[in-house]
Amino acid sequence: MNIDIRHESDSVTLILAGRLDTATSAKASADIERALATVPVISRLTCDAGQLEYISSSGLRILLSLAKRYKDFRITEVQSLVYEVLDTTGFTKIMTVERALRQLSVEGCEVIGVGGVGTVYRLDGDTIIKVFREGTTIEEVRREITMSKEAFVMGMPTAISFDVVRVGSQYGLVYELLQADTLSACIKREPGRIDEFARKYAELFHQLHAIEVPGGSSVPCAIERERQQIRHIHRYFPQESIDLMLRIVDAIPDANRLLHLDLQTKNAMVQNGELMLIDMGEVGYGHPLLDLGHAYSAMVTLVGDYDKIIGMPRELGQKLWSRAIDYYLEGMPAEVVKQRKAQIEVVSCVRSFSWLALSDSFPEAVINECKAVFDERIALRKDYILDVCKTFGNWTLESTK
Repeated sequence: MNIDIRHESDSVTLILAGRLDTATSAKASADIERALATVPVISRLTCDAGQLEYISSSGLRILLSLAKRYKDFRITEVQSLVYEVLDTTGFTKIMTVERALRQLSVEGCEVIGVGGVGTVYRLDGDTIIKVFREGTTIEEVRREITMSKEAFVMGMPTAISFDVVRVGSQYGLVYELLQADTLSACIKREPGRIDEFARKYAELFHQLHAIEVPGGSSVPCAIERERQQIRHIHRYFPQESIDLMLRIVDAIPDANRLLHLDLQTKNAMVQNGELMLIDMGEVGYGHPLLDLGHAYSAMVTLVGDYDKIIGMPRELGQKLWSRAIDYYLEGMPAEVVKQRKAQIEVVSCVRSFSWLALSDSFPEAVINECKAVFDERIALRKDYILDVCKTFGNWTLESTK
């Protein structure tokens, strides 16, 4: 039985390898105590059981003792035979026990979409998988699962992941979507139905924006996260530019509506004629103006390879957006529609750059392309943009229904 330790600040991981049985438990317990004594303060203790082959009652007593001593205690990467023992003895009910994740390969699989936090592949006719970028933590993956489930309960039409897996060294979420295709693929395949798809797309926004997020929900505040993302990209832009983007965001009224915040057409799957969302990593609550501004940035003014990211030619995507936003604002006076469109376009300018905060590993060419268009989109239009921001308060929630 071998015991290794690694720690970062006050978070400690014990790596257990071999058999933790009657013959090895006394020495293992002593080795564990010596290892833990080298760390002054421990707030979280994790036992990595990926290499643990067997555990007996004496080994269980060691784990129980650790669980009693450390409030934030968990056992991870547990193999099947060991998990059965922990489950049968009730350990899975009194402490956090996580099974080892199965390994999947996406070699040869069709790429459905590429986004800031990962890539979506079709595994087969029934399932798709979202593979997160290298460096994504299991906590971030779990957060997306939590957001998906909570948003689903509130009424957001989203596919729920049924399995967390590994793809090489990266995490993946597997979704069951029978014979589903992206909205982008459907539009590209049948452009003559673009008006029908535009109406469904607009109805999806309406459906989300009619949902009020209750207090105490784990769904985060979208405006606050947008502010954090803007501050995060200060490495790319001077403080004056950061301050200007923050002024735009700060002008958006407070609200509690459910927002997807990345509702471009590759994140909507068409299944049995209905739209279903698959990417819930940015879900938040706030004003619909922010959600629509994000979508406009993706569908109309995207920086980067439009065909690859959105999945259809820019001209077709812009045509869809133009029709969809008219359906979304349908029934309003012409002057109100004009003002709403101007407000959406202004908010989209922020998203054109804040999305760089989604990862610190974007190619230098993409970063430079964003920096190159900042003056054109924001700096040279400062007075106009700030004038439009003054009208944000006119957008009442009642007018989104």
